[in-house]
Amino acid sequence: MKKDQEKVPVGLVMEVSGASYIVVSDDGTRYRCRTFPGTKTENGDSSLVAVGDRVELKMIETGTALSEAAITLVLPRHSALTRKRDVRRNRSKEKVQVIAANIDQLVVVVSAIDPPLSTRLIDRYLVFAESEQMETVIVVNKMDLDDFKETRELMEPYHALGYRIVYTSAEEQRGMKALEKVLKGKLSAFSGHSGVGKSTLINQLSGQERLRTGETNMKTGKGLHTTTNSVMLVLPRGGYIIDTPGIREFNLSGITRDNLRFYFREFLLWMPECSYSSCSHTVEPECGIMKAVESGSIDPDRYDSYLAIYESID
Repeated sequence: MKKDQEKVPVGLVMEVSGASYIVVSDDGTRYRCRTFPGTKTENGDSSLVAVGDRVELKMIETGTALSEAAITLVLPRHSALTRKRDVRRNRSKEKVQVIAANIDQLVVVVSAIDPPLSTRLIDRYLVFAESEQMETVIVVNKMDLDDFKETRELMEPYHALGYRIVYTSAEEQRGMKALEKVLKGKLSAFSGHSGVGKSTLINQLSGQERLRTGETNMKTGKGLHTTTNSVMLVLPRGGYIIDTPGIREFNLSGITRDNLRFYFREFLLWMPECSYSSCSHTVEPECGIMKAVESGSIDPDRYDSYLAIYESID
């Protein structure tokens, strides 16, 4: 076979560290890679390379044990988690910063207690996932601390809406098989506030102490930050995990007061009952959503979350 007809090596970006990338090719070879001025991308004006990207490679001859290569092309992404832009900088030409690419599902990790479960936080994650048309799994960790079974009552509205929920205890290794089942064969992005046990869960799932774990700050009740960069880990039973920063880092700029209502899935049934097609479901008379809340057809706490997010949008 002629050289120009040789198959171009393609790999998956597993780790990003500054200008250096760890890529595993389809034949299982592990490469230390870099980009160069001629590196091309099929993803527009965004970060050139991110964890989860599929890339084409060109081999570099070295005498080191770890093979080296140059990334020549970044293939199209079917999904991306992007970092929220700082609007105070007013940089319209600033590139979109991609946290992770080609995600199959978003895994939202919360804790039953310590820090306490926040349904408002869950709702913000779900709005983000719905806006990206991304599958979501809600993992409620630290269930060993839930003596009064209040957590399952708080989560009942999400069960009713059809969201997949897994209850775990990383401390007692409960619920891990159920979690492994929903992760198998998929590229899953884990996200959640520090202190919820996310890193401990990932370490147990991956079978390696790759991520540092943290505890809840006793003075503030908030988690101590342990994750600094996105990194992909291989699951022994198949699939990949990417550990990501929290929801506040995600780009919510595409969500407006006009389209927010479409990302609360229970609203879709009742919106045709509104007198106005552009009803905001906040103050309008004859609002189908508000009537559904009054009748109990829509959970009032979920509606309160909608109002809180609506007010937070410029």
